Amino acid sequence: MNTAVASLLIVLALAAIVPAAMAILGYILGPKRPTEVKLSVYECGVTPQVDAKRRFSVKFYQVAVLFLVFDVEVAFLFPWALLFRESHGIGMLVEMAVFLGVLAIGLFYIIKRGALEWD
Repeated sequence: MNTAVASLLIVLALAAIVPAAMAILGYILGPKRPTEVKLSVYECGVTPQVDAKRRFSVKFYQVAVLFLVFDVEVAFLFPWALLFRESHGIGMLVEMAVFLGVLAIGLFYIIKRGALEWD
């Protein structure tokens, strides 16, 4: 097994083990006696002024989706960089250039449509 594949397997193992361990530790070490005060709403130290179920602007969700798209892009870049270092193939470089080009076109499109401007 080459080092790039081993590195990728280590990252995938850590990505599975760390969140599972945190959830299990939180369940084991977490509070066991809920009270009315502990279960009450707490937002930055003050009582919330508006209902939590109010409607949000669509722009809020657009920005959230854009964040996810570009977050996934970074998740694809890391393993690609590990494999590219080993292979030095021009095909891999072209594939990533096309991938990033499509994302760049999408970014310019949403900027032109005004999705990132708040009213």
